[in-house]
Parts: sequence; C-alpha cells; structure tokens
Amino acid sequence: MQLTRAADYGVRAMIQLANTSPGVRSSLTDLADAAEVSPAFLSKVLQRLVKAGLVASRRGKRGGFELRDRARAASLMEILAALDGVPALNQCLAEEGCQRSSWCAAHPVWLEAQERMRDVLIRATLDHLARESRDRQGVPSIRVGQA
Repeated sequence: MQLTRAADYGVRAMIQLANTSPGVRSSLTDLADAAEVSPAFLSKVLQRLVKAGLVASRRGKRGGFELRDRARAASLMEILAALDGVPALNQCLAEEGCQRSSWCAAHPVWLEAQERMRDVLIRATLDHLARESRDRQGVPSIRVGQA
C-alpha cells in the first residue's frame, strides 16, 4: 500500500495554499516549485482539487489558485478522497473484497489497521498541517503568489 504521487503532491500543494494569506492566489509555478513537481503534473492534480470544491482557480494575469473557505477545515482523508482515494492495506479490504475474509485469520488485523489509518487521516486537518509546517520551518507565515 502506498499513496500515489498525485496524492503526495496534492497534499503538499494544499499545505502550501493553507500557508498563504486568504485572498492571495498562488501561481501554478510557485506551487509546483514548493511541491517539487512539474507544473504540468501539478496542474492535473489541482484540477481534481478544484472539482472537489477544495481549491478555487482563476485564469489570467491575476489568476492562480487559492483555497476555498471550507478547505482549511478539510481532513487529510477528504483531500486524499478528492485525489485518488485512500488505498487499502490489503486486497481483501478493497471494494471487491475477498472470498477468504470470513475465515482468514489475518483479515481482522488488516481491517483494524485500515480503520486506525482512516481515523488518523480524519483527525489530521489541513489547518493543523499548515500550522505544523510553519512551526517546523520556524516561520510565522508563508506567503506565496500575488494578489
């Protein structure tokens, strides 16, 4: 089980946007640099976040990306769901399930681990991650982009 690159870069971009002052739009280039990803790949990721209603996008000279108001309170679970979904720890936990789950001794262990992972992702909000990011970098606020 591993998160996709899109999920990883999407979370990085969301944290960067959360550390930007409200009302300030960030350019794709600035976000791509901060996430250490190509602008072309990040553009596709950001469009998924726009479609999910977490990010607003505006074209033009004064365009860019910014968080929607509700996104600051979004959980990491919501963000991952908007991108690629939360991966299953084991194939038997995927939607298709497994014929062995009713008698497999490992199934309850995988199920508990998956539930705990989901609980952690639900408790981790974007606002908390942004504060943690600022604290770890030792800066009061990060401002990216132009108004």
